[in-house]
Amino acid sequence: MKKIAIASGKGGTGKTTVAVMLSRLLSKKFKVRLLDCDVENPDCHIFFSDAPTEKEEVCVFYPEVDTEKCNCCGRCQQVCEFNCLFVMKDRLMFFGELCHSCRGCKLVCPQGAISEGSRPVGKLFNSKVEKNLHLDYALMNVGEARATPLIEKLKKNLKSGADYAIFDSPPGASCPMAETVAGCNYAVLVAEPTPFGIYDLKIAAKVVKKLGVPCGIVINRSGGEDKIIDNFARQKKINILFRIPYSRKFSCYYSKGVIKENFFPGLADKIIKEMLRI
Repeated sequence: MKKIAIASGKGGTGKTTVAVMLSRLLSKKFKVRLLDCDVENPDCHIFFSDAPTEKEEVCVFYPEVDTEKCNCCGRCQQVCEFNCLFVMKDRLMFFGELCHSCRGCKLVCPQGAISEGSRPVGKLFNSKVEKNLHLDYALMNVGEARATPLIEKLKKNLKSGADYAIFDSPPGASCPMAETVAGCNYAVLVAEPTPFGIYDLKIAAKVVKKLGVPCGIVINRSGGEDKIIDNFARQKKINILFRIPYSRKFSCYYSKGVIKENFFPGLADKIIKEMLRI
């Protein structure tokens, strides 16, 4: 299974457009799984109407403290890198919103006062949307601070049997984006030819390089004035895979929740050809 991440340094560049279009184009010949890893605001499912969906709750480790066993030795506080435990003379305070579910406190407690608890952080959804295309996505519960547990679960649940897995990455270049791209065979960086676009593209390219994932660039809303992206790509020796021209007609379809994959023929072929060349 070849894994392709569709990412960028900012929101609104067209990641979902490219991910959905690429998935549909590839599914004409191959078995494809599309994973929407923007768990705070997934939207790939909007473009696949009436698809039957299965749900699964996602839970993470949450320490449960037995106050009768706890002698306030402070070992749990010492090992916690996220300062979610504060030990006083005769009392332990726990700040759950800071907990990263690492289980360090449970492992080091000499009294066995910390046991395995859990709490829900969101839900996974999966559905068969077309003959050769499955969609998996997750939705984080309101108030949660960390998206990575849901992205990890999405990737862990990725079923075998598909030829390609397309990961629609969250916007930005922080932990959720890095978690999505890590382990992929190739990354497509979607950029727009604007000052904001090139600024965030540079950050995303650094993250992808640090992760050791080869990448190429798709320029969205290309209007023939792409020098700001071309110069960067030439400098960093990153190939421009495709230029998606601005299309008012395509925008109208998109606003209605419709992505017409035949608008930009050759998109999938160029991305796959470049990925296989690496």
